[in-house]
Parts: sequence; C-alpha cells; structure tokens
Amino acid sequence: MPLELITVPCLTDNYAYLLHDSASGRSALVDAPAAAPIQAALDARGWRLSDILITHHHSDHIDGVAALRAGTRVVGAGADARRLPPLDLTVADNDTFTLLGEPCHVIDVPGHTVGHIAFYLPASGYAFTADTLMGLGCGRLFEGSPAQMWASLTRLAALPVETLICSGHEYTQANARFALSIDPGNPALTARVAAITALRAAGRPTIPVPLSEELATNPFLRAADPAIAATVGLPGASAADVFAEVRRRKDHF
Repeated sequence: MPLELITVPCLTDNYAYLLHDSASGRSALVDAPAAAPIQAALDARGWRLSDILITHHHSDHIDGVAALRAGTRVVGAGADARRLPPLDLTVADNDTFTLLGEPCHVIDVPGHTVGHIAFYLPASGYAFTADTLMGLGCGRLFEGSPAQMWASLTRLAALPVETLICSGHEYTQANARFALSIDPGNPALTARVAAITALRAAGRPTIPVPLSEELATNPFLRAADPAIAATVGLPGASAADVFAEVRRRKDHF
C-alpha cells in the first residue's frame, strides 16, 4: 500500500505535502511554507511529524520549518545547506535514504534555484518536484540556466509514467492559458484545461497529477515535439533550444 498522501494548501497558492505510514504511525512533511495550516492538518488526524524534507531555500518553502521541527529529522541538500534551516541529514544527487520505511531517492534538479532537489518514492509512486516540474509548467529560472532546467525536466520525465507529480504551487490554471498558446492543437491539453477549470470552480486542487498527463500536455516537457518547435518559430532546433524559447515566452506572457 502506498503511503497516505495529503495536500495542504498554504499561504496564497503554495502546497505542502504530508505523508503517513499507518503501520508505524509516523508522518513526514515535504516543504513547510507556513506552520499553522500544516499543524492543523496534523492535529485533525492525530499525526506527529518524524521528518521534514526541504526541496529548496525559498522562504515560501521553509518558513514553517522552525515551528514544526521539534522531534523531527530535517532533510535537505548539503550543497545548499547555508541557505536552508539547520539540517539533520544532508543529501546529494542520487542519494537514497529511508523515509517512513520506504526508499527515498534524491534527484538534483537545478534551474529554478541551483540547489533545488526533488524527492522520489518509487514504492508509493510519488515525486515531490516543488518548483521544478509544475502542473502544466516549470519554475521560473531565478538562478539556473535554460540548459540546466531542461536537463532537470528530462530526468523527471524519465520516471515511470504513473508517478504522481506533487508540485509546490497552484499555478495550473494560469499555466493552462499559456500552454494553449503554445500547443493549441493538442486535444489532450484541451480536455485537461476543461477538467482544471471544473476543479478550480469547485475549490479543489489541480495537483498532484500522474506524470503521464504532464508528458501529454505540458509544453515544457514537449519541447522535442516538432509542432511545438514550429509554433515558437524554431523548426528543426534542438529540444533544449525550443525549451529555452518556450520558457522565454512564458516569462513575458
């Protein structure tokens, strides 16, 4: 059985994720935008944290750590430790550690920041990609290069297609408007946009979603498609160059 997964809305549009192992009664948190909603979600279920995982240093992913960390193991990228809350376990690309009885793999995914990492739990089928791979989008390149982000997305795209992608923000509806401008002839995208509109009208999250949906509809993952290259005026260009142009256009959309 996969670990129980709870999506916790925080701040204006952030998500934190709680994982729970019913056998041991232990729980883990991925990112901590704000302590109060996370603590409320824990209290409502009678759960206590044993682990806090941090994907990157931005304040809207770490500001709640100090208030929640008592009795927990805080895990983050050793290479970026100077910008993170104090870490109990430092990890690096391709490391594996045990989380709630399962192997958890660390994937280095620079681009949004140079120290960004993702966490992948193959037994449960979850990937916590925060601000790298997002619903119908990818993070803005605050520190890394387009080549770095394309390499990061390529690694995530190679995960099993049934993997649930758990990203850090409710940006999917805004991303959908841009995606339609880049990939207007994609029927899978059109259908997904309709589903997203219905979810948001009902006040429901649009993520997590299976990687298969992102591969079929996310223009940032589809940079190798000739139709995308043609739309952005780069027929025959490399996927990396097409991605860079798609990201540039999103920045000015």
